[in-house]
Amino acid sequence: MLKKIDLYLLRNFITLLTMTFLICTFILLMQFLWKQLNDLVGKGIDMKILFEFFFYAFLTVVPLALPLAILLASLMTFGNLGEKFELTAMKASGISLFRIMRPLIFLIAFISIGAFYFSNNILPKANAKLWTLLFSLRHKSPELEIPVSEFYSGIDGYNLYVREKNKKMLKGMMIYDFSSGFNNATVMVADSGYIKFTEDKKYLLLTLFDGESFENLKQQQGNKGSSSIPYRRETFSSKEILIDFDSGFNRYDESILQNQSVSKNVSQLSQAIDSIGEIVESKGANQAYDMIKRNYLGREISPERNLGQDSLVDKKQYNPDSLFLKMDQQKMVRAAAQAKNTATQKQESVRYNKISLQEPINQLTRHGTEFHRRFTLSFACLIFFFIGAPLGAIIRKGGLGMPVVVSVAMFIIYYIIDTAGYKMAREGLWEPFAGMWLSSSVLLPVGIFLTYKAAVDASLFRSEHYIVLWNSIMKKIKSLKRKKEIEE
Repeated sequence: MLKKIDLYLLRNFITLLTMTFLICTFILLMQFLWKQLNDLVGKGIDMKILFEFFFYAFLTVVPLALPLAILLASLMTFGNLGEKFELTAMKASGISLFRIMRPLIFLIAFISIGAFYFSNNILPKANAKLWTLLFSLRHKSPELEIPVSEFYSGIDGYNLYVREKNKKMLKGMMIYDFSSGFNNATVMVADSGYIKFTEDKKYLLLTLFDGESFENLKQQQGNKGSSSIPYRRETFSSKEILIDFDSGFNRYDESILQNQSVSKNVSQLSQAIDSIGEIVESKGANQAYDMIKRNYLGREISPERNLGQDSLVDKKQYNPDSLFLKMDQQKMVRAAAQAKNTATQKQESVRYNKISLQEPINQLTRHGTEFHRRFTLSFACLIFFFIGAPLGAIIRKGGLGMPVVVSVAMFIIYYIIDTAGYKMAREGLWEPFAGMWLSSSVLLPVGIFLTYKAAVDASLFRSEHYIVLWNSIMKKIKSLKRKKEIEE
């Protein structure tokens, strides 16, 4: 049964968690959108598509925002309790720190379970939809907005210059058409004209008035040692040109990401890891057997036989040094050249085998890192609570001042360690398990240490405590020096 103190703590913590989660999500979302700004600006994207993009981007930043929000909310909650001496009053009443934290521990455990469900079921779908939408936006044609007195290259294969604009009418036009190649370019100048889309929005209809066009024709050979580049000139009073320019939004199918690790849940990742692992093992074994069969002194050796046994190769019969020294100089040169060519071929064969094996190894590594990432979010929520709550009880500072500074510092440390471990795992230097759990293994002892210090009311951040400790250490050092001097 919940008591008033439990309800009081839960109400304060949930309020702060909601506020900090929204703030952290907004900051991380703005950072993500800033990176993708070039793919969004100037495309004439519909508001519905933009809202969909923001929604999926919001879901993908939750794994970073939630642990940071829990850290900040727990630190602020217990900091406020300490600053208002409510924590002191509770402890004076005989209530231990763990009893005070108990309702929040259950709440964080419930949030961690929800975070795992989110990472395993919602996040893969959000990643697939977000990146499919982002690829579609990147390939959308930019919005047609022709500037004045400068060249416009937004139409693929064309450069357009306009001296003056009068509503829809363009005046003093110059068009460079490179769609057939630079050597077959067409230059058009016109007194005026206008551009409009066709009804299906897939083409531009360029209408020109009172102008000329100049077109380079294919290079033709003239007399020996000479060449000529003829051109064609055309004068027109009215001319229409149809240009490919699909201004519509063509959404890619989500199936393009179905084999990517970011769009799979734990069960799918586990199956993919098993199947890819079998492919890697089979491919590696086949390559090893092929190398032995072809290159081990030209003999076909079964993989069951131990290559380390001396009985496989008669060293007296196949001693290369004695055979080489018995040759004359011309044969020695020819044999050395042949040996060099053979070694080069074997080296290229090894490189090819390495390259062909690298892609499935990279896939295996990517799937392994994503598999462990599904669990690290839940565990990070627990760790950050057991860091933030004791820190708040020790620091005893509420508000958005000291808690924000401490939270940001701790989160930066976590982010650096997590990113380093992730890169080590992705590059194959570490096992995926070691790389993805590096940050948790580093911060877990920190959380245990801070929780213990807060439970025993340790003066962890009081300078007087460290001054006394330093003075006691110096006294011991001086006493040891005196004792050593007396003994000498």
